[in-house]
Amino acid sequence: MDIASIGGIILALVGILGGMIIEGGSPMEIVKPTAFMIVVGGTAGACMLQFPLSIFIAACKSIVKVFLHKGHDGEAVLKQLVEFANKARKSGIVSLDSDINDIHDPFLKQALMLAVDGTEPSEVRKIMELELDNKSAIEEKIPAVFEAAGGYSPTVGIIGAVMGLIQVMKNLSDIEEVGRGIATAFVATIYGVAIANLICLPAAAKLKFRHSEEVMLKQMMLEGVISILEGMNPRMIETKLRTFLFDSKPSDEADSAKTAEAGA
Repeated sequence: MDIASIGGIILALVGILGGMIIEGGSPMEIVKPTAFMIVVGGTAGACMLQFPLSIFIAACKSIVKVFLHKGHDGEAVLKQLVEFANKARKSGIVSLDSDINDIHDPFLKQALMLAVDGTEPSEVRKIMELELDNKSAIEEKIPAVFEAAGGYSPTVGIIGAVMGLIQVMKNLSDIEEVGRGIATAFVATIYGVAIANLICLPAAAKLKFRHSEEVMLKQMMLEGVISILEGMNPRMIETKLRTFLFDSKPSDEADSAKTAEAGA
């Protein structure tokens, strides 16, 4: 689970509903299925009109990634690449052919296959960067769906409020009913603004962050394979690849050296 996403939405709801209760209101006052249906249905319809159906469906499925995300272990990938570098230095790049079937990441697997097959480093880089760019072009469209939804939902909420006010105007003779109807009409506006600012726009930003993390990791994989193919020293490869990690930690060798210096 993504604790930040789950905790964030809970904190936002507690803050908003808690403030409403303190002011003497009740959460049940904003529970209006018809207003929710207008906002969600109208927003979804507008997004389907803007984007191809395949992208819209992919975006709906990706909402799970905001709250449930299995992140890549950058340290484990770095360690694996350094092991490949040590093996290639001792037994040659062809010796890595036996390790290809044990690689789970398709991007790293394909890059290593090209390297083992004797492809020039420049060609490996060109092929893998092309694949990465093409995949990124598709992945970047998914957050755009949520950004569009974040723009549409407040406006659809206003439409729902106006529709509610139209119904209120039919009962102007009953002042008490008019007041209740106006309060109900504005619930659609609340739904529209809340869906935009508590779900759609934050989800788009989180998905963009997830995508940038994945791209960075794949760039690290590519640089690792290219460095191995070029015969770079494994320690230099580790130092080079560690710059791709957000929470980079010093290697064990570096830790040992610092400990020895402190003891001296």
